[in-house]
Amino acid sequence: MAIRTIRVFGDPVLRAVSAPVGEVDEGVRALVADLIDTVREPGRAGVAAPQIGVNLRAFSYNVDGSVGYILNPVVVEVRGEPVPTGEGCLSVPGLWHDALRHPYARVEGVDLDGEKVVLEGTGLMAQALQHETDHLDGMLYLQRLTPEERKVAMREIRESDWF
Repeated sequence: MAIRTIRVFGDPVLRAVSAPVGEVDEGVRALVADLIDTVREPGRAGVAAPQIGVNLRAFSYNVDGSVGYILNPVVVEVRGEPVPTGEGCLSVPGLWHDALRHPYARVEGVDLDGEKVVLEGTGLMAQALQHETDHLDGMLYLQRLTPEERKVAMREIRESDWF
């Protein structure tokens, strides 16, 4: 339907815990279509609803040629010790830092028809599942950085043209 503008660091919607998706109506269907259109832009692995200004538990993903979405996702399993993983975020443009992420993640939720959806993977998929679910909990990847790395990132944000 539309490629939506990404909200950036400082926007309160990015810090709010997202509400569960209730009844699937035309608004929810339009949200999913917009999430899919928005994640298809080059260089995007995931887009969470808060990043386009909608406080609902939904995100889209675009990993290794697989594009999709999930409603009301919950991380049900992670495996392995968290390791520093190079990460960026559309809501914090231009920054790239090592966030602590588990090497495997499994997320469960539903689709527009209320059918169960299970997403899982390693590598970029595991990272995207954790990153996008964090967005729905009002958390940016900056909160997954070491204190020293977070100080560097915050300085970079203050010095950026977009902040």
